[in-house]
Amino acid sequence: MITRQRLAAGICALLATLTAGVAFPAGAVADETDSAAAPKVELVLDVSGSMSAKDIDGGSRMAAAKQAFNEVLDATPEEVQLGIRTLGANYHGNDRETGCKDTAQLYPVGTLDRTEAKTAVATLTPTGWTPIGPALLKAADDLDGGDGTRRIVLISDGEDTCQPLDPCEVAREIAAKGVGLTIDTLGLVPDAKTRDQLSCIADATGGTYTSVQHKEELSDRVGQLVDRAADPVVTPVATEGASQCSSAPTLKSGLYTDREEFGKQRWYRVDVNPGQELRTSVSVGADREVNPDYGVLLRAVTVHGREIVRGEGTGNGRTDAVSTGLRYPKAESDDDNAPAETVCLQVTNSFSAASGVKTTPGLPLELTVDVVDAPSKASDVASFGLGRGWWLLGALVLTGFVAGLLWGWVSRWRVAVWRTN
Repeated sequence: MITRQRLAAGICALLATLTAGVAFPAGAVADETDSAAAPKVELVLDVSGSMSAKDIDGGSRMAAAKQAFNEVLDATPEEVQLGIRTLGANYHGNDRETGCKDTAQLYPVGTLDRTEAKTAVATLTPTGWTPIGPALLKAADDLDGGDGTRRIVLISDGEDTCQPLDPCEVAREIAAKGVGLTIDTLGLVPDAKTRDQLSCIADATGGTYTSVQHKEELSDRVGQLVDRAADPVVTPVATEGASQCSSAPTLKSGLYTDREEFGKQRWYRVDVNPGQELRTSVSVGADREVNPDYGVLLRAVTVHGREIVRGEGTGNGRTDAVSTGLRYPKAESDDDNAPAETVCLQVTNSFSAASGVKTTPGLPLELTVDVVDAPSKASDVASFGLGRGWWLLGALVLTGFVAGLLWGWVSRWRVAVWRTN
């Protein structure tokens, strides 16, 4: 009896594992088209009074920054348009209002003249306040325009001293515009508060944060970030989903960004011709503190509201994003003039904000849409999301049923023999 129970349990476990393996839809793959526009980078350097502290390899933080800039300027790829902005470099006084406006473009974003840029950096002296928020706003304006990669690299050794303009909120506002601008941050010998603020700024735009204790670390990291801007990337297109399908934007194959409020839904439309397959995936990120246990639901429905297929993803507070995807093939038609089918995509999240956390702007959402020639018959792929796995599942069920009958017959025979003896 115990052996029979173990066999049944094993068969059920195998079926469950195989079902799970074939049930999850493949993630979408977007068209990766390199942008012809030149990548742009602006280095934003903190030149406040605290940068005179001598705690980086026996020298001042300012000296380490200057050395790093000189090395990076020498190694900047030719195709990268680079600029330099400072904060706290010009005002020596104690007036907070004036000090919080102290940000200036030291070298304009454009084709790099290495000698001119180095000469400008050499003139810097640690001076004033730390207006990180205003500097980020100006830097975003400096990089405005064009379709290429845009990156801000912020180097600072302290917190913003110009509250209530929270630099983390500024970064979220920049991200909410959907301009595809990334902010990377580096903290020079940072304390806990500085580290938290710089990390928040980076997280809001999908950038990175690095803590720096030595000159070589600073030079290497800034150089890596500038080089990364020259790498071919897919530039996301900003879009704005609707509250219902009838007014949703129609998307083509590509990568899109949007913002979605906590616990809300966004609708998009995609046209799928007969013989084509829609592959789409979505990721919703937690760019601020959220309550644990959350999820995202992606549904493909007809314009009349009938669900076609769905994908679901969940998290428990240990990840910064949750993703899911789906596939929908449109069967071929004998009519060469058959119209495309409009598929409505609904994205819903179950994130909830932690106490005291702002709910605006919404959470960052990234949607990938790919419409390709269908690789197989629609019935093979869209059968409740299992595709050809239904054949395997049916065979396993039949095999398990026959094996159960045989095992039951053998067990009864053995019991009869035992009683006879």
